[in-house]
Amino acid sequence: MNPVNTVNPADPVNPLPPRATRTDARTNRARILAVAGEAFAASASGASTTSMTSIAKQAGVGVGTLYRHFPTREALIVELYHQEIQKVIDLAHTLAVSRLPIEALRLWFDEVARYGQLKYGVAEVIHAATNGGLDDENYEPFLGAIAVLLDAGATAGVLKPGIEPEDVLLQLSVLWRIPPGPGSRQRAARILDLVVDGLRTHR
Repeated sequence: MNPVNTVNPADPVNPLPPRATRTDARTNRARILAVAGEAFAASASGASTTSMTSIAKQAGVGVGTLYRHFPTREALIVELYHQEIQKVIDLAHTLAVSRLPIEALRLWFDEVARYGQLKYGVAEVIHAATNGGLDDENYEPFLGAIAVLLDAGATAGVLKPGIEPEDVLLQLSVLWRIPPGPGSRQRAARILDLVVDGLRTHR
């Protein structure tokens, strides 16, 4: 349904431009988040700096549109964090039913490492916004995602039974502290190999 032009009382001959539709708003929001994710990742690696103006320009929207969706840079970072971590949580459930347990766990860990690169450099903002993690609504779902993969592995006899998801999360938290740049992916992969090896039954 096309929006109806609004008549400008001061100039009835030239109506005001139509308001953006909800679809346009959703599209703009999604584009802003996609561009911001890439921009923050590049900024963390030192490849570029990130400003709200540059994000708006890259997303093809006006600065005013950007600020209507995200009043502050911190609001944008927190929303991006919630979006990205939800993708990671959802992926655990998908992999648990589509891959063998060890493969599912390792592939999921790789995605956690990718997310860790995004979080690097903005962790302080997220930490403050979630009261040091105490108010983080994603905490329990994230632990649940780990539990799904651990339970699948334990049932198959390839992972040790009774592993606490919080213990695994503590091990994974080191990924957040790996500085992006040359060799960062290789370092993350080596760390994850050690974590997976420690979780195996080693029959």
